Amino acid sequence: MLRLFSVLLMLVSPALMATEAVDVYTQEQLLSLIRSEQHLVRVKQDDCQLVQDIEAHAEVLKQPLYQFLWGEMFIHGVCIKKDVPRGLQLLKDAAGQGSTEAMLQVARYYEDGKYVLKNKHRSVQYLYPAAANGDQKARMMLVRLYNEGFGSPRDYEMAYHWLYNEAFNDQKTKDQAWGLLQKLESMMPASAVARARGEHLWNY
Repeated sequence: MLRLFSVLLMLVSPALMATEAVDVYTQEQLLSLIRSEQHLVRVKQDDCQLVQDIEAHAEVLKQPLYQFLWGEMFIHGVCIKKDVPRGLQLLKDAAGQGSTEAMLQVARYYEDGKYVLKNKHRSVQYLYPAAANGDQKARMMLVRLYNEGFGSPRDYEMAYHWLYNEAFNDQKTKDQAWGLLQKLESMMPASAVARARGEHLWNY
């Protein structure tokens, strides 16, 4: 009986280990987790099993989405010792490689004054390229900050053009965007608004 139990245990254990093992995230999975703000939740749910893999993808391969994740883990002290300066630098490194998600996150931190001194002008500097990359959240944040007086008026026309020509998933977001645009157009010449409403902004 004991021998039979031992044999069964040997057969079952590898299966249990296989089900408990966690595969490294694909780029698509990680992007989805970041956009839904579930990236740190997922790392915790996976019992911190992927820390070394995440580190390798961020520090050795220097993949922007993994730099984002690794940086956020440092900033929030998830599975590793908290180190905000190192984490923020990783986010900036990812932004420097063109990661829209990293640009947007750094912009949020500067806008809110979270972990850094509040600097909405710097937030605009990170939002503009993210908006140029087509990120809708960045475009809305950018117009909102322009409405608050941050950034350069010479960029109003392009920001208006981007947001005006967006397609929205729901009526609430569409209404919010229209409210932002109405305020921005009150700060722009009528000719600039007319140009910005075109499908293409040829002369910019």
